[in-house]
Amino acid sequence: MTVHRGFERSNELQARLHDLVPGGAHTYARGADQYPESMAPILVRGTGAQVWDVDGNRYVEYGMGLRSVTLGHGYGPVQTAVSRAIADGVSFSRPTELELLAAQDFLSLVPGADMVKFAKNGSDATTAAVRLARAVTGRTTIAVCDQPFFSVDDWFIGTTEMAGGIPAVDTVKFPYNDLDALAATLTGGCVAAVFMEAATAVAEPLPGYLEGVRALCDRHGALLVFDEMITGFRWSAGGAQAVYGVTPDLSCWGKAMGNGFPISALAGKREHMERGGLRTDQDRVFLLSTTHGPETSALAAFRAVVHAYRTEDPVARMERAGRTLADGVNAIAADLGIADSLQVRGRPSCLIYRTLDAEGAPSQAFRTLFIQELLVRGVLGQSFVTSAAHDADAITTTIAACAEAAEVYRRAIERGTVDGLLRGRPVAPALRRTAAPRQIEASTLR
Repeated sequence: MTVHRGFERSNELQARLHDLVPGGAHTYARGADQYPESMAPILVRGTGAQVWDVDGNRYVEYGMGLRSVTLGHGYGPVQTAVSRAIADGVSFSRPTELELLAAQDFLSLVPGADMVKFAKNGSDATTAAVRLARAVTGRTTIAVCDQPFFSVDDWFIGTTEMAGGIPAVDTVKFPYNDLDALAATLTGGCVAAVFMEAATAVAEPLPGYLEGVRALCDRHGALLVFDEMITGFRWSAGGAQAVYGVTPDLSCWGKAMGNGFPISALAGKREHMERGGLRTDQDRVFLLSTTHGPETSALAAFRAVVHAYRTEDPVARMERAGRTLADGVNAIAADLGIADSLQVRGRPSCLIYRTLDAEGAPSQAFRTLFIQELLVRGVLGQSFVTSAAHDADAITTTIAACAEAAEVYRRAIERGTVDGLLRGRPVAPALRRTAAPRQIEASTLR
């Protein structure tokens, strides 16, 4: 296994980032507080399933751009399509033919949608869906499933621990796989939209659940909105709705649409989407109107992604890699007698690992120890989310790293503590009310 060269240069650059960028990163999930202290690599390049940092360390990467890369870093056909497109210009004052072709490609994959509008990030799409649902129904309340994340905008962030600066929001939550709870939430006729992921990495719909959600929305006059940010192009090219056979009124897409290039989409039924257009007798909705939504590089990337999904089978490769990895790591944990403490779970294309302490409770400290031991052995990942580029060599390398990391993990379980094994403070939830427990004192900043 390659010897790790340390994090000296990464730590220097991270300190400078904290001086210039709040939180030291432009996405909270990418922050240094999500990694072992003083062990957050600053990356310079990637290819396939591998990335390199400024200290010259090479890693097998998981998470793949927060699940936005399914074909691998630097995937040739996408890079070529983008290069060709931008050679003729990037942004214009009128639509390009590329916008029509991309819309046709998208709607061919999502047969339950009649129209689509492109944007740049997932929150653009989900917040546009909120506006549209409120306009269509004349109601204000949004019901969101108790799932991790839907938007950076007030209507959702106001329900989290990081609600500073946000006035009261008209958003309520309901649990997944519980039709009775959703029915109670919809009672009263004030809910404009039901927002949910049809499935998550570790939660599959019970038989009849999604069909029941669809029926409840119809009965109570609420729009059903599927968040396909993660499930789109990871469950299938047509998203979770294609897998489970339930059609929402609106759906929101992003992440893997462009294999890392910034693009998102709001799609839905014509009768609703036309509210944002010029063929409606109703008051118009400010649906989506962004300068960079239709720029050519991301649309070209998206079309190349669509072509790859039509001619190859990236989902099968992701799932095959994930199954092999999960089986390998879980077998290691079982052999070491820590299967109750260290577990790889979830859909094979979207794996997570659970890290429990000696008492069987979820533990950030034990999670941080596992991440730490993987890092120094050339594996970078807050999860085990795979891509189609995770070949047999990448999985073999990862399993070998996990075998050594699990030995350290077992010592911590036997001791009942990570003390003496963990090098710094544990990671902390990305969305939390205070900077503690990973606050950086002003005296340490440069």
